[in-house]
Amino acid sequence: MTFEDKTLTCEDCGEEFVFSVEEQEFYDSKGFENEPKRCKPCRQKRKESRRGSKMGGSRQFYDAVCDSCGEQTTVPFKPSGDKPVYCRECYQKLRNDK
Repeated sequence: MTFEDKTLTCEDCGEEFVFSVEEQEFYDSKGFENEPKRCKPCRQKRKESRRGSKMGGSRQFYDAVCDSCGEQTTVPFKPSGDKPVYCRECYQKLRNDK
């Protein structure tokens, strides 16, 4: 099956977003039959609100700088300064190297 980028409209915010070829291939590989109804920021907000309701409230995130690559990131704990803090990508690399 050949895919092309599609422009869709988010049902939450009304903004247009691109459903890329890569995303369509991913959806196809997982057997998903429906296109996304929300843009990435609205999907993330919805995901966080669902996660927060399961945990009894919204989860707080803190700004930090990754000790490995130096990029700005957010983490779900308050950095104390006595242990390194990593962005998602660097943390995954460290986990995979073990």
